[in-house]
Amino acid sequence: MIPRVIEARYARDYTLWIRFQDGTEGEVDLRDALTGEVFRPLRSKAYFKRFALNREMHTLTWPNGADFAPEFLHSRIAVPA
Repeated sequence: MIPRVIEARYARDYTLWIRFQDGTEGEVDLRDALTGEVFRPLRSKAYFKRFALNREMHTLTWPNGADFAPEFLHSRIAVPA
């Protein structure tokens, strides 16, 4: 089953707190994932903060069309030590 993002909020820098429908939740640091042309605008923290929850795609998107697969985001949830 493909994980679905149901809630997200900005945490700090390039880190978002994300909750999935399966109950998984936590912080995802995307700093090292902002490579390539489509992600270049997201390197601006002000632009990075402009994400939205796309309920059709079940993930986060940005105004320029950038998005991350929900599976990718789910795999990057920080596990508490």
